[in-house]
Amino acid sequence: MTLLLFVLLMVFFIIGLPIAFSLGLASAVTVWYGDLMPMLIIPQQLIASVNSFPLMAIPFFILAGYLMQGGGISKRLVDFSNTLVGSMTGGLAMVAIVTSLFFAAISGSGAATTAAIGSILIPAMISKGYSATYASANQAASGALGVIIPPSIPLILYSIAADVSVSDMFMAGVLPGLMLTLSLLIYAYVYAKFNHYGGEAKTSWKEVYQAGKKAILAILMPVIILGGIYGGIFTPTEAAVVAVAYSLVVGCLVYREIKLSQILSIFQESAVTTAVILVIIGAAGIYGRILQHLRVPDMVSNFVIDTIESPFVFIVLLNLLLLLAGMFIEAAAAILIFVPILLPIAISFGFDPVHLGIIMVVNLAMGMFTPPVGLNLFVASQISKVGISRLSFSVLPFVAIVLINLLLISVLPFLSTWLPSLR
Repeated sequence: MTLLLFVLLMVFFIIGLPIAFSLGLASAVTVWYGDLMPMLIIPQQLIASVNSFPLMAIPFFILAGYLMQGGGISKRLVDFSNTLVGSMTGGLAMVAIVTSLFFAAISGSGAATTAAIGSILIPAMISKGYSATYASANQAASGALGVIIPPSIPLILYSIAADVSVSDMFMAGVLPGLMLTLSLLIYAYVYAKFNHYGGEAKTSWKEVYQAGKKAILAILMPVIILGGIYGGIFTPTEAAVVAVAYSLVVGCLVYREIKLSQILSIFQESAVTTAVILVIIGAAGIYGRILQHLRVPDMVSNFVIDTIESPFVFIVLLNLLLLLAGMFIEAAAAILIFVPILLPIAISFGFDPVHLGIIMVVNLAMGMFTPPVGLNLFVASQISKVGISRLSFSVLPFVAIVLINLLLISVLPFLSTWLPSLR
C-alpha cells in the first residue's frame, strides 16, 4: 500500500493535477483499494487538519498583506529603499531586495512580495537598461525572503507540524533572512559592476528623512506585530488580527489609498488565496494520516538510523531531499508531508527542531523561484512577459547564493537557535 500511495501521487503530479487534488485522490484510492480504514476518515481528517487555532493566523496575515499591497505601502517602501541604496552601483536591483525585505516582514508570503514589489521595480529596472531576465530573476529570488523573514506562513505551518513555538520559529528566521538579504545585495553589486549598471541619483539626508517619514507606518507594522509577539502581549494568531486592523486603518484612513469599493475585492482575493492554502493543508493532512497508519515515518526513521552514522551525511541527504521536494511540491504540502518523517530522524542525530525548521523553510523558499512549480518565477514572468524557460537559466546564480547560505545555516545551528534561546 505504501508503494501505491507514492506511485499514485507521482502519476497525478506528472499528469498535471493540482497538488491538493493529487494528495487527496492518492489518499482516497489507497484507502479504498487497501481497505485501510473507513472512507469516512477522509472528510473527517480534512476538517481536522485545518481545525487549528494557530492556523487562523494564516488567513489574517494573507489579508493584511493584500491590504498593505493595495494601500500604497509597497510604493512608499520602494521610495524609502531607493533613498537608502538606490545611488549605489546596481541600485535598482538593491532597492528590489531591500524593499522585499521590508515587505516580507509584512506579508508573510513569497508570491505576494514578488507581485507587490515586482509590479513596480521589474518595469523600472528594464527601463533603466537592466535585462528583463535578470530583473525578473532578481525579484523572484528576493520574493523568497517572504517565507523566511517573520511573520512567515511556512514557519507557522512548520511550528504546527513539529509542535514547536511559533514565536521561536519567527525569531529563528531573522538571522538567516538577513544573511540571505546581504548575500543578494553583494551579488547585485558584483553583477552591476561587471555589466556596467550604474545607480540612481544620490540622495540627501533630507530626502532619506522625507521618504522614511512617508513610509514610517509601513516600517512600524512588523515592529508592532513582532514586538507584541516576543513581548508576550499577544499570540501570533492575535498578532495577525492586529495586523489586519492596522492595515485597514493605515490604508483607508491615513494613506486613503484603499477606497470602500476596493475592500470587497481585496477580501475576495485574500479569501481565494487562503482557500487554496487551506485545501492543500487539508489534503496533506489526509496523506500524512495514511503515512502514519502505514508506519512509513517509523520505517524510514529506523532505516536511516541503521544505515547512516554521520550527522554530516544525514544533513547532506536531507538538503538534497528537500531541494528536490521544493522543486516539485508546494511549500505547505511539503512541510506537512515531510515533517512527521524527518523530525524524529533529525532529533535522533541531535538536531534542534527549530534548526530543522529553518533548514526546511530555506530549502522550500528556493523552490519558490526554481522550475517547474516555482510560484515566484511565474509571478515575475507574468510581470516581465519573459518566458519561464529563459528565466530558468537566469535564476541559477541565485540558486547558488541560497545554496551557500543553506550550507552555512546547516552547519552553524546557532544562526537559527541563538535568538530563540534569548527568550
